[in-house]
Amino acid sequence: MKKNFLPLLLASAAQVAALAQPAPPAATALPPAWAQKVVWYQIFVERFANGDPRNDPRPENMQGSFTVPAGWSITPWTHNWYQPEPWAQAAKLNFNDTRSLRRFGGDLQGVLDKLGYLQELGVTALYLNPINDAPSLHKYDARSYHHVDVTFGPDPAGDAKLIAQENPTDPATWQWTSADKLFLKLVAEAHKRNMKVVLDYSWNHTGVEFWAWQDIVKNQQQSAFRDWYDVVKFDDPQTPQSEFAYNGWVGLKSLPELKKINITTIRKAGRPYEGELNPGAQAHILAVTIRWLTPYGDPKRGIDGYRLDVADQLPMGFWRSYRTFVKSVKPEAYLVGEIWWEEWPDKLMNPAPYTKGDIFDGVMFYQAYRPARSFFAAVDQPLTGPQLADRLQAEWNRLGKPFRYAMMSVSSTHDSPRLLTCFYNPGKYKYKANAGDDPTYQTGKPDPATYQRVKLYLLHQFTSIGAPQIWNGDELGMWGADDPDCRKPLWWPGLKFEPETRTNFQPVPPSFDPVGYNAAHHAYYQQLAHLRRDNPVLQTGELTFLPTKGRTLAYVRTNPTDRIVVLFNMEATKQEFTLPEKGKWLNLLTGKPVVASTTTLPTLTGMVLKKVN
Repeated sequence: MKKNFLPLLLASAAQVAALAQPAPPAATALPPAWAQKVVWYQIFVERFANGDPRNDPRPENMQGSFTVPAGWSITPWTHNWYQPEPWAQAAKLNFNDTRSLRRFGGDLQGVLDKLGYLQELGVTALYLNPINDAPSLHKYDARSYHHVDVTFGPDPAGDAKLIAQENPTDPATWQWTSADKLFLKLVAEAHKRNMKVVLDYSWNHTGVEFWAWQDIVKNQQQSAFRDWYDVVKFDDPQTPQSEFAYNGWVGLKSLPELKKINITTIRKAGRPYEGELNPGAQAHILAVTIRWLTPYGDPKRGIDGYRLDVADQLPMGFWRSYRTFVKSVKPEAYLVGEIWWEEWPDKLMNPAPYTKGDIFDGVMFYQAYRPARSFFAAVDQPLTGPQLADRLQAEWNRLGKPFRYAMMSVSSTHDSPRLLTCFYNPGKYKYKANAGDDPTYQTGKPDPATYQRVKLYLLHQFTSIGAPQIWNGDELGMWGADDPDCRKPLWWPGLKFEPETRTNFQPVPPSFDPVGYNAAHHAYYQQLAHLRRDNPVLQTGELTFLPTKGRTLAYVRTNPTDRIVVLFNMEATKQEFTLPEKGKWLNLLTGKPVVASTTTLPTLTGMVLKKVN
């Protein structure tokens, strides 16, 4: 089918011009109220649950960035994570060689099947890592922005045929594939359960299989999209060699970057900069954005916002325009940016420039997690309770009050060690956080003290400022180092997994860890999610730190009707705490009354007390 690129080229000027309208009203300069009240659950679809084995990926679905070995096949869900598959052994591939090639078959039907589980857990908002069509397991290498990956739906071959009939530049020709429709069903079913749904996109780059990039590769300077990407030099057809050169995200040629223009300040990773995005690429992004916000023109059928990847790589002018557009379409949509490292592994970014009401409603708030880990975990450089209070107040004070409450309070994600493993290792956060970079890094089952420390951190996460986030599987008791170990298929109850052996990595005797669902850990997550849900003061109440010493921490959450005190003892001995007032309190973790002006906590314990009027 011959593609006519004129519609998008004409539309781009009109759509970008529409963005030059007055700023949105003050109401949309603030985060939506619902963002302060939710419990987030992050889903990495390929590793979440395989609800429909008929759509499992095939080699042809992975072509582009990867060379698929002969004999390749889906890895069984319960496979020993560190054991090479037969096809990997035949190709003499080690574990790291296969990290991008493995597929386990997770799909949207698997997510649909688990909505009841998530509702019972206490989840009220879903954040899905990218589900756009792409060759990779992570989907940040988009082949198409406007379609769900064909292997996430019920008819991969049929969907591929539908997509091939479209003109990708003309939204009027875009079809709704079976995978697209299944995702809309997921949104509808989530909404019935009062759950919000947010999609992850990277507007900074695409994959090399993306249709516009393929046109550039084929037609070079004659391509209608020659200005969409950051091309350094086109090929000279008069020479035998190829001069084609371009910039990819962090140097990765498999992820060509979209072109930034009109840059007026210094561009440096980890720092905001002024500029815009190529108008044609931006117009396409806006068309995709509105497609999922208002499918079939109906906002009620659409998603509730976007998580925006590597947000520091895109210019501030683009983000302001993007917010204006999104809020004009759906004022209650939530925009959350990945604002992470200014200088890895020591300095985190300041989210304040992005949370003034003209760009994002919140960020993934690693800035609060890192100091909290230094208090709750047994790390090399621990913080005292007063030091943690100072660090958290400094982070919160950078932000306007509505924004600090709307932060996504993350702990672990698809890009970091799992929470249990992060606490099990005492070194610097996300530095040499895998056995490949550090052979002494502990990748197996944590010790009992680590489980207890994680429980106390979680108690803090669910009672502090910001909407708590759960990385899928953490609540099941999963452990794992940094990528790829944090992306193991989930340990659902009822599945019998092969033990993990780590002899490939660590200079120790053979070690086998029995893996599987941890019912007690899951029950604790559920208790905390329900605790936050049932006590609105923990969602939006004021937080005041109480005086403590050493490795103890205390704070009180208050609103006009309720008062809750949260206490932690990380010291090696029992500690006495003075309550902020005398009278009757209710221990929300045990259900038992407390009538006292002081209370004593054993080592490595916490307490949540609600004032009884």
